[in-house]
Amino acid sequence: MEFLLQVVLLVAGFVLLIKGADWFVDGSSAVAAKFGIPQLVIGLTIVAMGTSAPEAAVSIAAAVNGSAEITIGNIVGSNILNILIILGLSSVITAIAVARSTICYEIPFMIAITGILLLLGLDGSIGLVDGIILLVLFAAYLTYLFIMAKKDKDKESGEGVSMSVPRSIIFIIVGLAMIILGSNLTVDAASYIASALGLSERFIGLTIVALGTSLPELFTSVSAARKGNADIAIGNIVGSNIFNILFVVGLSSVIIPVPFAANFIFDTIIAIAAAVLLLVCCLIGKNKLKRWAGIVMLISYAAYFAVIL
Repeated sequence: MEFLLQVVLLVAGFVLLIKGADWFVDGSSAVAAKFGIPQLVIGLTIVAMGTSAPEAAVSIAAAVNGSAEITIGNIVGSNILNILIILGLSSVITAIAVARSTICYEIPFMIAITGILLLLGLDGSIGLVDGIILLVLFAAYLTYLFIMAKKDKDKESGEGVSMSVPRSIIFIIVGLAMIILGSNLTVDAASYIASALGLSERFIGLTIVALGTSLPELFTSVSAARKGNADIAIGNIVGSNIFNILFVVGLSSVIIPVPFAANFIFDTIIAIAAAVLLLVCCLIGKNKLKRWAGIVMLISYAAYFAVIL
């Protein structure tokens, strides 16, 4: 009976994720158009930070509860999955246009800060000073986004937006709540089902839990891509990865030193390689992530998964 209940909860979780992602993207897009805010900025900020809520909650709670070793694995693992699986799947479903600023600035910045995370962790932990460095970089990143929004504001038009501002905000809040609730239901139910079927905890952690905390990004990006909001789709992932490293790891390490185990060096190098692959695919595809790029990304994740198993 319990097993059947968990199956029902798993389905309910997916329904909440799908519908929540739809509402979240619709509300965010409407706000962007109404206030003349570039969709890319919305994707890099509100959508990115909102869909990173599960990673942030898990990592910061782990630090507070004295289980800080979970932080790096959760963040680095999610960042790899965000690029190779989520953008991979999204671009297989539909070609994703990538803004020039994303190729020139945001993706290189993501590569750089992942490299900085690796350098900071080579001594075995991310400490207080390291956390402050990451948070300062996060403040600089937010300043860049503010300048970009101010500069590009006049290029966006609010014409043709049927959704009112209050309704847009309600859609964003309710959509985000549904995404987070759906993610929690899905992770818990899937973990129970996997355990009941005799799968190992390591397998559960590497697959179901890692994917579970990235489900908001997955459904939001796919939804945005299918609706033609490519800037939100790509901005969501790039912004989430930047937010994960600079804010989540930064804040966690200010609370308590975050252990950086030796085996995380390999994973962080893979995270850098995944980001470089994304950049190369965008350049070869001439500012587009095409189906072939998505296939390459999915194959790359399969190879990585085979190695860590």
